[in-house]
Amino acid sequence: MVEVLVQSAILLACIVIGARMGGIALGTMGGIGLAIFVFAFAMPPGSPPATVLGMILAVITALSMMEAAGGLDILVEGAEKVLRRNPGRITFLAPFVTYILIFAAGTQHVIYALLPVIAEVARNAGIRPERPMSMSVVAAQHGLIASPVAAATVALVSAFAGSDAGLSQIMMVTVPATLIGILAGTLSVAWKGKELDQDPEYQSRLASGQLKPPAEKKRLEGENRRRALISCAIFLAAVAVVVLVGLFPDLRPQYKSVDNGAAVMGRVEMGPAIMIIMLAAAGLITLLTKAGPVAAVKGGLMRGGLTAIISILGVSWMGSSFFSANQESIVGSLSSAIGVYPWIFAFGLFALSILLFSQAATIVILAPVGLALGLPPYLLIGVYPAVNGNFFLPTYGTVLAAVSFDQTGTTRIGRYLFNHSFMVPGLVTTCTATLMGLLLSSLMIR
Repeated sequence: MVEVLVQSAILLACIVIGARMGGIALGTMGGIGLAIFVFAFAMPPGSPPATVLGMILAVITALSMMEAAGGLDILVEGAEKVLRRNPGRITFLAPFVTYILIFAAGTQHVIYALLPVIAEVARNAGIRPERPMSMSVVAAQHGLIASPVAAATVALVSAFAGSDAGLSQIMMVTVPATLIGILAGTLSVAWKGKELDQDPEYQSRLASGQLKPPAEKKRLEGENRRRALISCAIFLAAVAVVVLVGLFPDLRPQYKSVDNGAAVMGRVEMGPAIMIIMLAAAGLITLLTKAGPVAAVKGGLMRGGLTAIISILGVSWMGSSFFSANQESIVGSLSSAIGVYPWIFAFGLFALSILLFSQAATIVILAPVGLALGLPPYLLIGVYPAVNGNFFLPTYGTVLAAVSFDQTGTTRIGRYLFNHSFMVPGLVTTCTATLMGLLLSSLMIR
């Protein structure tokens, strides 16, 4: 028992140190923990999540090619138009526009281009920017887990390989649950704080001349715009195909293989299907738009994607080794409690996502544990929205970006660390989405 506690302390220390250092440090610290487990404790090495990493890499490749062709700018431009045409409704529109944008893109990185627009539109309309800014950051996290091409979703699909649950079951629960959660979260901040003309921080910044005029963004024109539109269309079409083959498994092709001299018919699994579709989409974007492969590799999405891959590789491999060595004791100690109170698993997802700053890494680590504990797939799908704990500590990239982009100073961290602008909408949205997920999954899947 003492040895298990020591190993648990090493696991948590590597996660906490890696999360604090940021970037690929989560993966490299996981490598240190894995080396200690294997060489010092003689634990089994476990295995890296090859299918998950392959799916993430394929999706990021397609996204990066679209970014290089300008397609990402087109997505953001469309979102901007909706927001600028309805400035008075920015508090309610911004979270849902952000959700749709992240759902389509499969990455939270695009919100960095949208946050300055939300802040500017809200300020010009005389609306406290904290309201749409804080809720849009939370909506981005929920749009991510609802996206069929997001790393967290493909990780959950991979965990369900061989079971009756798949992408169609995940989406028909997660999409409505997260949308209802976002509505609840938006209502929780719709009238929060003082109006701009009464906010002392904003008024002091106006008086001191601190506020800077918003920077103008160049609009793509001519041939560049045409290529960007083509890349965007190809990527969105690929997303639609992924959804279709997930909803209708018979659309995935069958193939013949030989097993012990006998011909066996098989069907392409969802993981390889996603990889094939996304790599093909990346190839079509390269051919039809002449997007630069070098520019794609140097782009922000590829850098962010590789950071995620390295982080997931290290921390999930370390977690796999720890779980393989201690599976019997872990399952034995937790199965009775979770058997009586299965919703406890939701708190595990939430807590680990706070430490990892990654929904995908959390799912890769805990989904196999949940299945080993005997949790049915419908329950795992129901608690899936609980994996959005990134907002809890005000150190996540999108949280810090929202604070910095709000020049009025209404979106803030707060003196006591936890009393930041994102706490109330984050808790309301995540709790509501998780409860709705549990309800919908019990009604629709069980």
